[in-house]
Amino acid sequence: MKAGEGRVSSSGCSNMIENDLEMASVHKVSVRPPESMLHCIEGAVKETLFPDDPFRQFKNQPAKRKCFLGVQYLFPILEWAPKYSLKIFKSDLISGITIASLAIPQGISYAKLANLPPILGLYSSFVPPLIYAMLGSSRDLAVGTVAVVSLLIGSLIAKEISPAQNPQLALHLALTATFFAGIFQASMGIFRLGFVIDFLSHATIVGFMAGAATVVSLQQLKGILGLQHFTTETDIVSAMRSVWGQTHKVGHLKSGLNPLTVESFMFEGKYLKTLVKTGLIIGIITLTEGIAVGRTFALFKNYNIDGNKEMIAIGMMNIVGSCTSCYITTGAFSRSAVNFNAGCKTAVSNIVMAIAVMITLLFLTPLFHYTPLVVLSSIIISAMLGLIDIPAAYHLWKVDKVDFLVCMGAYVGVVFGNIEIGLIIAVTISLLRLILHVSRPHTAVLGNIPNTTVYRNAEQYPDAARVPGILILRIDAPIYFSNASYLRERIMRWIMDEEERLAKMKEDTLQYVIIDMAPVTTVDTSGIRMLEELKKTVELTGLQLALSNPGSDLMEKLEKAKFTEFLGPNWLFLTVGEGVAVCSSLLQARKLNG
Repeated sequence: MKAGEGRVSSSGCSNMIENDLEMASVHKVSVRPPESMLHCIEGAVKETLFPDDPFRQFKNQPAKRKCFLGVQYLFPILEWAPKYSLKIFKSDLISGITIASLAIPQGISYAKLANLPPILGLYSSFVPPLIYAMLGSSRDLAVGTVAVVSLLIGSLIAKEISPAQNPQLALHLALTATFFAGIFQASMGIFRLGFVIDFLSHATIVGFMAGAATVVSLQQLKGILGLQHFTTETDIVSAMRSVWGQTHKVGHLKSGLNPLTVESFMFEGKYLKTLVKTGLIIGIITLTEGIAVGRTFALFKNYNIDGNKEMIAIGMMNIVGSCTSCYITTGAFSRSAVNFNAGCKTAVSNIVMAIAVMITLLFLTPLFHYTPLVVLSSIIISAMLGLIDIPAAYHLWKVDKVDFLVCMGAYVGVVFGNIEIGLIIAVTISLLRLILHVSRPHTAVLGNIPNTTVYRNAEQYPDAARVPGILILRIDAPIYFSNASYLRERIMRWIMDEEERLAKMKEDTLQYVIIDMAPVTTVDTSGIRMLEELKKTVELTGLQLALSNPGSDLMEKLEKAKFTEFLGPNWLFLTVGEGVAVCSSLLQARKLNG
């Protein structure tokens, strides 16, 4: 049979059949009323930047109440402080003292990881927790320095200078990088840019943490084995070379509270580019970890935390911290887990911890002079072992092999290269996967679930029956310039496959192609052009193209581009079921008419 022979066309007999069936009685696909450009922009901004609708609480409120709610929104402590009680304080007191006992040795150890004076670890456990208690929305997050980011800031600065030879310069660079990180973090919260950190997937974090934990543990061999000279590189090869190439103390911790360090900032000179890059990297990493930890424990207690508030809180505590001798801090997982298990109720546990650290700074720092270096190294290693999450990696392998590849890319990159390489590898693989999903979207042939008007993927539901003479397809993604050509070719291949199947089984020839557009949320001009070309190509083979269930945005664009007129309004259906009913009636009428 020649192409198009014996098939329904959009003219002649087909037109008469359409008129007889009074297709106008079928439910029509409507187009929403036109909106002004300003209204469209307003809606897009709201959905992009304010999906949680933070201004809802201000509606229909008097001016005085709005002012109070605004201050309360900026300082969440004002929400729960009026309801605070002695009973709650007892729980927070125990939790605060508990995490302080962990924060003090950890702070000293992690400052060593960052190639900074140990006292900075204590400074960083005093001021930032006070700032977070006022601005943060998590009840369980325990704030302070973390091992991975300490290693990260130390290694990034060590690429520019030698901390051993220029300790004062290294300190100034670390404080300035922390200031930049705080600016980036607070700005992301103010401008509602929280979606940026979503590019660091769970798989990336699992691999990155495990790789960093491995590297940190290897770096502690210097203290464990009492080595005098050790590599400043962060890869496993350099670390092992330092161990096999060689067959203690803690420095003096001065007493007193955090000195101001605003004059230490370095905004000029050859280090500015490095400082901005370091601030951006450590800012994003600490945001990701802090928010992820906060959400984890909030889930256990069935409350929500505001991601943008957290960004502002973490950013502000790093800005203020950098001005008061503190380097980069965030919500630490190990410390927060201890805080949670100790029974904390509010962020007051952070205030208690800060007070305990303040007492230590004022009166107890001389005692830490006698802490052996091996003890600090052991503390770090014990904390790092918990970050190597083998069950999580196995879960990724079992559920999603690409996610596992992302995880291992981050791990191998960190362990055998450096932290930056690990992040670049993981993010690159993730972005390539995203691009692949966008440029090669999933399509499916649909069949009818028996005794229903439901149509589903025929591969997923083997019982789903094909409709004689009709090919039903579904596009599972928006149609953009990046996937338009692929979709046209893929649809034509589906058509050829169906024709070959029908010929082989000696069934009725294919007459109609219905595309379910429900998953197609939008389309650009390249996509509309593809649909126009597809209609022409399909008609040249003697088939009729129809679309079903287009969404409001999609329908609006098709209408503005006059594609609905080009396709024919009778070939736009509200549901797949209605489209099948009309096409089947046309086929039956054609058979009756001979």
